[in-house]
Amino acid sequence: MIIDSHQHFWNYNPIRDSWIDDSMGIIKKDFLPKDLHPILSANHVDGCIAVQADQSEEETEFLLQCAKEHLFIKGVVGWVDLKSEQVEERLEHFSKNKLLKGVRHIVQAEADDFMLDSKFMNGISKLERFNLTYDILVFPRQLPAAVELAKAFPNQKFVLDHIAKPRISEVIADDWLNNIQLLAENPNVSCKISGMVTETKDFNWKKRDFTPFLDAVVTAFGMDRLLFGSDWPVCLLAAQYEDILEIIKDYFEAYPTEVIDKVLGGNTTRIYNLKL
Repeated sequence: MIIDSHQHFWNYNPIRDSWIDDSMGIIKKDFLPKDLHPILSANHVDGCIAVQADQSEEETEFLLQCAKEHLFIKGVVGWVDLKSEQVEERLEHFSKNKLLKGVRHIVQAEADDFMLDSKFMNGISKLERFNLTYDILVFPRQLPAAVELAKAFPNQKFVLDHIAKPRISEVIADDWLNNIQLLAENPNVSCKISGMVTETKDFNWKKRDFTPFLDAVVTAFGMDRLLFGSDWPVCLLAAQYEDILEIIKDYFEAYPTEVIDKVLGGNTTRIYNLKL
């Protein structure tokens, strides 16, 4: 079974979605479940997790509604204001919907120490009660804060998105590699193999470009904490869906079938507590 651990839906709004600039014309439109479902079917992908792309409770409601209406959406990583004084109340509200599997904040747009803010950490401290993961979306310079956060909450499940967005077209930076290793020392942290194609220079890449980065996360996290994710439709800036899946399948081709099954779906199912 293949489960895509990371994709997005949106009704395009030029004001809300201002992060989609003029260079990203291909994704300046609506992307909805009806658009993804035939792509998943064509690639023999059995389901997916819809991840927030907007910092609003309306986004969480929208994604949960999508999941309610489309059985191939197995779970949602939504948004709740983790710095709010009402964070526990809001988490309780949304957790009544069992399709909510986790929460994410777009930390890459924040200060480097944002995750160590006392109000944010208070919000993180409430997630375990509701069996919710926290998806870590950061740039490499923010990894030290992620390491501290993971250490502070050893019983909280964390998932690193997009291997922390290293510059794929360049030689691996020592800081990224060292911090990935430090983060992976925390057994409560897993890592999505996703978002790599859009971290290439001018969106030009060869499969071999990803090998040293994949080697690094495999060594650091092992086979039980790696999750395949497409980052559709953002990936379309640099690759088609089948290209993303092929990169992962080709890399793990020499591994035993049970290992490939874990990376392509088993780990996602377990870590996000999916009901298939």
